[in-house]
Amino acid sequence: MSRTSPHEHLRRTELSRRGLLKTAGGLTAAVALGGAAVATTAHAAPATFTHPGMLHNAGDINRAKVRVAAGTDPWLSGWNKLTANSHSQSTWTNRATATIIRGGDGQNYSLLYNDIAAAYQNALRWKVGGTEANAVCAANILNAWSSTLTSVTGNADRFLAAGLYGWQFANACELMRDYSGFDLAAAQQMLANVFYPLNNSFLTDHNDACITNYWANWDLCTMASILAIGILNEDSAKYDQAVTYFKSGAGNGSIAHAVPYLYTDSDGYALGQWQESGRDQGHTVMGMGQMGAVCEMAWNQGDDLYSYDSRRFMKAAQYVAKYNAGSDVPFTTYTWGTGQSCAQSSQTVISASSRGQIRPVWAMLHFHYNRRINLDDKYISAMYYNLVAPEGGGGDYGSDSGGYDQLGFGTLMYAK
Repeated sequence: MSRTSPHEHLRRTELSRRGLLKTAGGLTAAVALGGAAVATTAHAAPATFTHPGMLHNAGDINRAKVRVAAGTDPWLSGWNKLTANSHSQSTWTNRATATIIRGGDGQNYSLLYNDIAAAYQNALRWKVGGTEANAVCAANILNAWSSTLTSVTGNADRFLAAGLYGWQFANACELMRDYSGFDLAAAQQMLANVFYPLNNSFLTDHNDACITNYWANWDLCTMASILAIGILNEDSAKYDQAVTYFKSGAGNGSIAHAVPYLYTDSDGYALGQWQESGRDQGHTVMGMGQMGAVCEMAWNQGDDLYSYDSRRFMKAAQYVAKYNAGSDVPFTTYTWGTGQSCAQSSQTVISASSRGQIRPVWAMLHFHYNRRINLDDKYISAMYYNLVAPEGGGGDYGSDSGGYDQLGFGTLMYAK
């Protein structure tokens, strides 16, 4: 007779953000991709978009403001990480340029990711601390790029740039949308004209490659950009495009392809093998941040992607956290098609490369699964509290682009 894990009794049915969403409570062992079809229906964007409604909602902002003002931890520790970061200083000067290049000759994309980090961090300081100088700085950065940037180019990596920096730029704009000195219309137009065409091209054609050629993160950052632009611009078609792809897209970023195999460990916890686990752990942890951003933005618009397909993403996050915190996890040989010909390649073991890499992605996941919906997230919790907290942001995790793949500051903004 099978035994139901005590962890599963914590929450068997959850209220979604819009209507009732039933989620299956059973743990599934070693289920391969395609073992069971997930029903998908035509999605409808919210009738009225919520603002602020991307990575942070009004409640997140108010809670951080009140807790920091009271000097309460862990919010104060998160705030101190923010104010110590050079990007959060109101003296930051933008370096807006017309053409951003990622990949190939003449790369200059560090100009953009550093300025986005500065805009976001200054926007957070204004929202939480109320300092006008930070609002002016953030608005100036965003306005300069909105009126200057005309193209994102380079080799195939241009699609990564358009994805990552599209959703991040939109998030900084969302925080500033009610500030009188910020030109929202210019930002909306630039994102729709410069970033979205590249996002749409990649999600539709995948750079003319085999559908499985590109790793999950390529799809995920693209989906996040389309979703964020949809929210900022109140564009229902873009919003629906991203959510529909998350649920049923053909590429590796859709949920069933990103998490192809499911297991139950000896303690009864559900785990899900991440698509990039055989590649390296830096990109695997990056995937937690990219899919987490998609789920959090959708949540704040009323869609519970965190729980979609029996909480498949949580199972992946538990798997990735368990391995990166030092414990063993199962691994099923992963085979995929590469290039334009779909020539087969396989990974037979999980990769230990970059194992334990610290990125500010875990607070968002822990405070959602453990505090919002009261689930036992043993491995996510361990990763967050033992290795990561308090979370910083861009500039705190090295100077290369990987340190800027997440906006960060989850301790300040998500602690509950």
